Amino acid sequence: MEHFFTQKELPLSERPYEKCERFGPEVLSDAELLAVIIRSGTKKERAVDLAIRVLDRPGSKKGLAALNYYSQKELQKIKGIGRVKAIQLCCAAELAKRMQAASFEENTAFTTPQMIADAYMGRLRHCRTEEIILLMLDTKGRKIADSVVSRGTVNSAILEPREVLTTALRYEAVCLVILHNHPSGSPTPSEADILATKRLAAACEIVGFLLRDHIIIGDNRYLSMKERGLLN
Repeated sequence: MEHFFTQKELPLSERPYEKCERFGPEVLSDAELLAVIIRSGTKKERAVDLAIRVLDRPGSKKGLAALNYYSQKELQKIKGIGRVKAIQLCCAAELAKRMQAASFEENTAFTTPQMIADAYMGRLRHCRTEEIILLMLDTKGRKIADSVVSRGTVNSAILEPREVLTTALRYEAVCLVILHNHPSGSPTPSEADILATKRLAAACEIVGFLLRDHIIIGDNRYLSMKERGLLN
């Protein structure tokens, strides 16, 4: 009869907690890091083996990136993942996104589209539907605040000038940047994206705002309409 080792039955050198304590978290594999969060497996499966199954998500998204595409309900369908573990994993994925965004301090001057894309890539690249974010900057390009101004479907979201301008006025912003994601993974703008951006730029000019850019986030890549000459 096949015997499944529990965490305690494993040699010390193979236990994620002990490995981390002795050598640091950087020596742990992705599955071992996840096992530390999961904490326990089942009667027939170690936490590490359960973590491997979680990372082997059906479809094209696998590995740690898979955590960004699971919902709580989907995680609970995995044998060995209950409500608590599912919530822990969802929170771990969200924490990773927020840590990336937090690496850009509030007084950081966003001088290039690349900097802005890097700051919002983790937050937007895994969204299943389109989301439009308004980034508001001061005269030196430093972040004042950001706000979600529209949530749409898997292939569209409405960029409404009134919502953008009302929000910008409330925060007393000077320069504005629009960001939105394409769940397809391609950051190529649609004709509707381009027309909506030009319409917003004209409205901003009337009120006295500068629309600095519209950045589209794809799967670990981005497109700047300013850089492409699509925004005067």
